[in-house]
Amino acid sequence: MILIKLGGSVITDKSSYRTFNKGVVSRLCREIKDSGKDVMIVHGAGSFGHVIAKEYELQKGHIRDDQVDGLTKVSRDTRELNGLVVSELIDAGIPSVSVPTGSCFLMDDGDLIMDDTGIIKRYMDLGIVPVMMGDVVLDRKKGFGICSGDAIMNSLAGLLSPEMIVFVSDVDGLYDRDPKIEKDAKLITVVDADILSSVPAETTVADVTGGVHAKMRAMLDMCSDGRDCILVNGTVDGRLNSLLSGKEVVCTRARK
Repeated sequence: MILIKLGGSVITDKSSYRTFNKGVVSRLCREIKDSGKDVMIVHGAGSFGHVIAKEYELQKGHIRDDQVDGLTKVSRDTRELNGLVVSELIDAGIPSVSVPTGSCFLMDDGDLIMDDTGIIKRYMDLGIVPVMMGDVVLDRKKGFGICSGDAIMNSLAGLLSPEMIVFVSDVDGLYDRDPKIEKDAKLITVVDADILSSVPAETTVADVTGGVHAKMRAMLDMCSDGRDCILVNGTVDGRLNSLLSGKEVVCTRARK
């Protein structure tokens, strides 16, 4: 089984509230189907989650009463996005079902509690792909908080022991410098902890969740002997399918 995260930067336009990249998602779903691989899918919230979550400071927990409005709006929006992704998967011929993170799991002081994956495994035993997403989640200590797709991936990596972990983003991978500024920036194709420590975090491509550098640190935590975590550009036609099919592609591999 391959664990795949479809990044919010790929499936939505992060600069525009509730903007779904239907054409891109449809293509990625077809690429997954055509690979013939068994998968589980997580996706980011993108502009369906970050805009309102930031406005109401939901990541800080329950600190004021008006945040309840923000919680319900984010919950509504992330479920709408999740439904759109599930719909594209089904249309591509992949039996899929929504497993909303905030409806099935809790957090404890910001840490996702996922000690019972019975729901997920039962769907997978039926040949149905569970689809989880970054979401607003109730928290035992903070009242509620934001659970990122990366945090879900980290939990699932330990619980499901996938053969491969793939992060689909809108960049080719990790560069030694910011390629948007430095034309001669070089893509780093294989990263371990020592290599990552030599790359200044402030010079890499940034996003609202901490940038590619932060994502690569999280990916290194998910690596194991014989299992890489791979960052691949989903905006390039056919690249995800080629990766899943075992072909060499432009990407960055995080390796233990």
